Amino acid sequence: MSENCFHCGLPVPAGARFPIRYRQQEEAACCAGCQAVANTIIQSGLADYYQHRTEGAARAEALPSAVLEQIKLYDAEELQQSFVHRGNGEEREAALMLEGITCAACIWLNEQHLRRLPGVLAVDINYSTQRARVRWDNSRIQLSAILQAVADIGYRAHPYDAERQEKLQQKERKQALTRLWVAGLSMMQVMMYAVPVYLAPDGDIAPDFLWLLHWASFILTLPVLLYSALPFYRNTWRDLKTGRVGMDTPVTIGIVTAFLASLWALIHKYEHGIYFDSVSMFVFLLLGGRYLEGIARRKAGAASESLVKLVPAFAHRLANWPDSRDSREATVASLRPGDVILIKPGETIPADGIVLDGESASNESLLTGESRPIAKHAGDTLIAGSVNTASPLVMRVEQVGPATRLAGIVRLLDKALSEKPRLAVLADRFASWFVALLLLASAATYLGWHAVDPDRALWIMVAVLVISCPCALSLATPAALTAASGNLAAQGVLTTRGHALEAMAKITDVVFDKTGTLTHGQMRLRGAQGPLPHAQALALAAALEQASEHPLAQAIVAAAEGLALPTLQSAANHPGHGVAGRIDGEEWRLGSAPFIAAWLNQPVTEQTNWHPDCSQVLLANRDGIQARFTIGDSCRENAAALVRKLRARGLAVHLLSGDGETAVASLAEELGIADWRARAAPEDKLAFVSQLQTQGRRVLMVGDGINDAPVLARADVSIAMGGGTDVARASGDMVLIADQLLLIDQAIAMGRRALTVIRQNLLWAAGYNVVALPLAIAGHVTPWLASLGMALSSLLVVGNALRLTQRKP
Repeated sequence: MSENCFHCGLPVPAGARFPIRYRQQEEAACCAGCQAVANTIIQSGLADYYQHRTEGAARAEALPSAVLEQIKLYDAEELQQSFVHRGNGEEREAALMLEGITCAACIWLNEQHLRRLPGVLAVDINYSTQRARVRWDNSRIQLSAILQAVADIGYRAHPYDAERQEKLQQKERKQALTRLWVAGLSMMQVMMYAVPVYLAPDGDIAPDFLWLLHWASFILTLPVLLYSALPFYRNTWRDLKTGRVGMDTPVTIGIVTAFLASLWALIHKYEHGIYFDSVSMFVFLLLGGRYLEGIARRKAGAASESLVKLVPAFAHRLANWPDSRDSREATVASLRPGDVILIKPGETIPADGIVLDGESASNESLLTGESRPIAKHAGDTLIAGSVNTASPLVMRVEQVGPATRLAGIVRLLDKALSEKPRLAVLADRFASWFVALLLLASAATYLGWHAVDPDRALWIMVAVLVISCPCALSLATPAALTAASGNLAAQGVLTTRGHALEAMAKITDVVFDKTGTLTHGQMRLRGAQGPLPHAQALALAAALEQASEHPLAQAIVAAAEGLALPTLQSAANHPGHGVAGRIDGEEWRLGSAPFIAAWLNQPVTEQTNWHPDCSQVLLANRDGIQARFTIGDSCRENAAALVRKLRARGLAVHLLSGDGETAVASLAEELGIADWRARAAPEDKLAFVSQLQTQGRRVLMVGDGINDAPVLARADVSIAMGGGTDVARASGDMVLIADQLLLIDQAIAMGRRALTVIRQNLLWAAGYNVVALPLAIAGHVTPWLASLGMALSSLLVVGNALRLTQRKP
């Protein structure tokens, strides 16, 4: 017997006896797992694996019960929708990732083992990627049986979840890069042949060598014409079938005309009419510009694309909570409101819900832009797609699937992507007319030059077609807006309508709602005073109110979080007045001034000079009033800083609220807002914004409630608070996901930066055509120089737009 394990090659522990019968002799195994796997391989008739392998297999270990349960869940129809392709009848196909592959023999073993399973139709494994594509008959074998069969021979397999759209994009990127590489290689080689021809005086190059260089240029340009330029041909044909001319129409005409004319000159040995170098250079530079544009779009859209992939496939469901913490694996698609699940550290939260037990923190950066983990305790909300970073949490599911906040964000993004900004629409419309005029101008140029100098007419026409291609004009607006929107999305501001950034740059007035916008929209403890120490008074008050659902009571209990509360021996609730109870044998009361006054049998008054927009709750015992708590809606942390920044930008700031005059005046004074309106109904807010607009003002409205929906829709541009109602979010042109007010100033700054970049791009595109087109018509531009100028104009536009992806401190 050998001293090392026959299957994995590790040392066999002393005293271990796990024999393997292999070809009439006994071999040793280090453990029962390796023994079972080896016997399975040998008994399946695959013993040749041990003869051809080059390395020891990974040590076989029993799969945890949780993994075995998870394997069975892969048979669920709703889960298979994301990675299983359905063929005819019961035929299924899936891509699987294999773990434990060490050599080519491992590939052979897995292929042979799976092919022998009844119902498996085909198995192909890529050694370099360790990815298997398996096709099976679902009526004869289930996916879980295939995964289990892989585990039986000592390997691990799990579905490779590649979305079809992502696969298509990857394929397109690969093809674009290949086309660019082919065109670039051809251009470099052709230019090596063309430069000596351009620089050498007539007669310096022998005719035989000269035409050899031209024929070599022709051969090297063929891959560019037949492969690299295919996208231009397809786009032109698609445009022509729909009865319009697009940006690629002059490109296609220029490429084909230049190539055919060069070929005609080559065949007839007309040496001054050969421009194969211009064809390859033109295609390479244009493909390079479009590839960079694609990078800009992917970079700009990375934040929004990542949202779709946040929700995991599985969750740990607690069936008998709180009696037991035993969890069972369940698909996220099977979760329902009311289910209780366990979220382990490092796992992604699969649904919206409420923390029932545990203390941890969640990373919500991809959803809200907040980089720091947010502390979570019992009663706090959890958002689907965020990550539990510290300790286990038990959560009650509140919203699942399309009803989650994450799904709502994705829907808003889809809505934004489906709308085209006004500037982009105008640019495209102008570009279409420009292309038509360009084709007429090029035809007129050819006719004019043909009458003057027939030998140059064709090449001047090609130069006109190439140099004035409106690519830069059409890229000017969408490239900038895409980059700017992606930057804001990464910070926590979703642009849900195409015109938002354009309108944001032109605003003159900002109108704020109060409750839920400039304030938190919920009761908080804002102050306390009295003879008792603050912590002691707060603990006594929280002990009395801990069972109450009243907003004032909840504010006190929330403020006392972390304090040790005394034991409440008895309690009596007096609805609308307060609560009475006995603590440590002493009677206490907490409530309104009349309630306390009646109990003490002496007059008690509220202090009217301290937070007049808040409610006051008094704590008393038989000795008198021991503490006064002031409770009310508090201003958001950065509200005052935001107002200062907006005024520094020269914007007028207004406050509209349906609250009483005292509360609105107090907040306006605190924030330094001179123009405010109290007790404003929805129609009053709408009338106020409309009046500003009739004066020629451009209005930004910020709100959160249902009553704000009409005015959000009426304003030139609007921002809805992410924590507001669904109706308000649907009415807003932008959504402030994390409710961080300072992001409003950043959105305004980004809108202005984006408009500046758009104007720069449009100015460059227009100015370039104004200068280049007359030069080309006059015959001062060769085709290769025209292609260089056109490509550089597009690259400049895209590069300028990429500046918007950078965050400014």
